[in-house]
Amino acid sequence: MATESPWSPSREKTRQLKREAVILAAARAFREHGYHNTSLEDVAAALNVTKPTIYYYVANKEEILFECFRTGLDEIKRVFGELDTSQDSPREKLLVLIRHYGAAIAGEFGWCMVHAEDQDLSPVMSGRIRALKSDIDQRIRGLIKEGIEEGSVAPCDPKMTAFAIAGALNWIGHWYHKDATLSPAEIGQAFSQVFENTLKPR
Repeated sequence: MATESPWSPSREKTRQLKREAVILAAARAFREHGYHNTSLEDVAAALNVTKPTIYYYVANKEEILFECFRTGLDEIKRVFGELDTSQDSPREKLLVLIRHYGAAIAGEFGWCMVHAEDQDLSPVMSGRIRALKSDIDQRIRGLIKEGIEEGSVAPCDPKMTAFAIAGALNWIGHWYHKDATLSPAEIGQAFSQVFENTLKPR
């Protein structure tokens, strides 16, 4: 699918919108061809701009991969923010999170969310990615622990259960294709239903 270019002479865009377009075009290219087989020239060509234009928004290809990863993760962090003020039970919160997490992995930035850490990045960039992933993991474990204590989640090992949830959701990034029968939202809902039975107290 062609990426709409915000450099079209018929429309004025802010710098932020243009940067977002660069990140989205890169995420699509990485998903289609892989990180190492995608150049910044490819990203520029998708937007009908020059390679120097891309450097106005990102320093290098490694940074753009990180931004693709972070953009995908921002959806998960946004959901956590909403759950912080929700009156739902911890199990219901977990199911909401799983639904959105699954949809995010099946979405535009899912490939980058799953594969960014495996691309021979610099130690600094790899550390930044691991820190963000660890934060999400700890938040999931926290919800599981709350659910066990409150009684809405079946007794289990929070660490292993969090690994099982994240592992199942991240694996979507290995098999889901944009032309699949189910939409990202439907994928997320399906996984939420699977874990609803797993988490429910017997």
